[in-house]
Amino acid sequence: MTDFLIVGAGILGLSHAYAAARRGLRVKVFERSATPLGASVRNFGQALVSGQPPGQMLDLARASRPLWAHWAEHAGFALKRNGSLLLARTAQERDVLEAFCESRAVEYGYPARLLEGAELNALYDGRFSHHRAALHGLEDQQLYSREALPTLVAWLREQMGVEFHFSTLVRDIEPGRLSTTAGTFSGGQIVVCSGHDYQTLLAEPMAALQPQVCRLQMLRARPRFQLDLQHSLLTGLSCLHYGAYADLPQAAALRERVQSHSPHLLEHGIHLLISPTPHGELIIGDSHAYGSDASPFNAEQVDNWMIELAEHTLGGRIEVVERWQGVYGSGGPGPFSLLPVAPGISAALMHTGVGMSVGPALAERHVARLLGEVS
Repeated sequence: MTDFLIVGAGILGLSHAYAAARRGLRVKVFERSATPLGASVRNFGQALVSGQPPGQMLDLARASRPLWAHWAEHAGFALKRNGSLLLARTAQERDVLEAFCESRAVEYGYPARLLEGAELNALYDGRFSHHRAALHGLEDQQLYSREALPTLVAWLREQMGVEFHFSTLVRDIEPGRLSTTAGTFSGGQIVVCSGHDYQTLLAEPMAALQPQVCRLQMLRARPRFQLDLQHSLLTGLSCLHYGAYADLPQAAALRERVQSHSPHLLEHGIHLLISPTPHGELIIGDSHAYGSDASPFNAEQVDNWMIELAEHTLGGRIEVVERWQGVYGSGGPGPFSLLPVAPGISAALMHTGVGMSVGPALAERHVARLLGEVS
């Protein structure tokens, strides 16, 4: 009999598979599509430490960092480890970054530096000198999700002995047993990592969490100028989104300014992120729309606003080559749920868009708990 049966091959499912397999346990993973297609491959690939709020999320992001490094080294995918740059366009954005560095970063040990003046002007030959400051998050990492995850799958299969069943829908679960389109499987522990699908499996216990779906508009673009970007980029708008900054007193003044000058950015949840790919392109986004379902209809105006922000941030024109919808689970009682459902059955769900940042360590702790290693 298999020790762990895992439903879902996104980052949470793969992280659970690794955590069990590294203990020498027998693991099978089931995924309805032929390759991972959900939140974990539609995102920016940013594994952020600097943006996480103090407490469990910061702890999980820090603990996930060496796991990403281990996977990149052994599975063989590209991982940028030189941090992120959070760019401040306005005095209010700079004030938030300064307050963060002087208070929270000191109190909780965030490894981050505020770059101004000559240090800011030295970045990328002055490319970002039109900004007021940049926060260098020294521990932040970035990968190209749509290539990294299939590479991780191959390594888990070939080197860790994990058995994968792609294009396989799990129809039903009961203690010790999965019913799928590829047959019935038995296992000691069943972990459902179903992303934003709250209706196919365990619908009643998931409904009690009052989950939602967050829908994002995303772009892939080429810069029309020479740029060898080696950092993930964020902007001061992210200070209103990420918990490391959003509750600082200075963030209230920033929110008021954005509401006064650019209310559409708050209305559509736009906070610009830019991630380089290994192919010289840029992943750009995103907007946020919440509801019980993800609408299939994109708003061209939202894309135009993001392109405008990106071109100002980069100081040059870009050419869009691809557009898509990101999606992730939202709502819920907190940033994530580790939900015991029945003996040997549990679910692991993210309720925010930082699964890449915290998922590896979250799965490690969940598996340890299921195996009785921790209380």
